[in-house]
Amino acid sequence: MHEVEHMREGVARLEQAITEAVKLASPALQQVINDLQALRGIADISAVTIAAELGQVSRFESARQLMGYCGAVPSEDSSGKRIRRGGITKTGNAHLRRIVVEAAWSYRRPPGIWYGLRRRQESISEEVKEIAWKAQHRLHKRYMKLGAAGKDQRKIVTAVAHELLGFIWAIGTRAETAASQKLAA
Repeated sequence: MHEVEHMREGVARLEQAITEAVKLASPALQQVINDLQALRGIADISAVTIAAELGQVSRFESARQLMGYCGAVPSEDSSGKRIRRGGITKTGNAHLRRIVVEAAWSYRRPPGIWYGLRRRQESISEEVKEIAWKAQHRLHKRYMKLGAAGKDQRKIVTAVAHELLGFIWAIGTRAETAASQKLAA
């Protein structure tokens, strides 16, 4: 029991150190971390991890580029008119992909805003909340549709994670734009 308590205290110290490090980050990075928490399945540590792994989100010209960077795109073996697509490439950032896939599991449940998510969304703009709400509806619907088709749970979650990256890109680029406009004003 003592060892478990010791490990719990260590985790709490690390989480506190991460929170302190975020306070020292640039305003744009702080805005991205704050806004990403509007999404279901992404809280403090997940948002920090995603922001740290991506760096500047606007360096990706499109959500599709972000998906490719993460390795959450289907592999392809094509020749002439024949097109064959396989599983995801897994050639991208494995740490980012793992965090996004873990977040994607939360879209199994129907759309809703419970206490924890409501509290995280208090300081977030209405525009970002709308994107997050749209994500909940779209990703839950995708999860249910693939489940009804009899797909494997892991494949369903990977497909949902693929689309979740698109919403992460949308919120991240919007947050960086908002932060640069605040600095210019």
